[in-house]
Amino acid sequence: MTNFNTLLHQNCFATTPAERQAAANALERDFNCEVQAFEIDPSVQFAHHGRGCTIAAAKICAGVVIFQNVTVGANQKFNLQTQQWEQLGNPVIGQNVIIADGAKVLGPIIIGDNTVIGAGAIITKDVPANQVAYGVNQFKPRDPQYDLIYHDPMPDFSDLQAAGQAVIDRYTKKSAE
Repeated sequence: MTNFNTLLHQNCFATTPAERQAAANALERDFNCEVQAFEIDPSVQFAHHGRGCTIAAAKICAGVVIFQNVTVGANQKFNLQTQQWEQLGNPVIGQNVIIADGAKVLGPIIIGDNTVIGAGAIITKDVPANQVAYGVNQFKPRDPQYDLIYHDPMPDFSDLQAAGQAVIDRYTKKSAE
């Protein structure tokens, strides 16, 4: 089995349609991940091998990190009275955006640079740069003192273990009360 990053690169940047399609098929089969973008920067990263992601974007800029079970795509509708499609188009994801677990980013919208889309958020409207988006179309300014969700280097495994154990200990204490 070819690794995720190799398949992603082939899916997005191979010179022949056949090679792109073969990589797309393998991404879906092996990682349950679909990635289609008119433009995608080679620096885009997928956490957890893009598991469960469906990405259909107009453009994904440099430095973007996408976590598992994210959907980026269209939000179009057909008007029966006018017999016309409305809201055609897919999102543009700005530079250094982080899209957290399970978020949905839908429609012909722009997600501004340095924005964090929170876990489970549903975003169908433009979000300005330097925001934290959450809930349904809610956002607030991002605190410049913090990186949220992702920062390279990520925490050491021993630190994650200790933090997990602290939560277990707290649970055990509360259960005994």
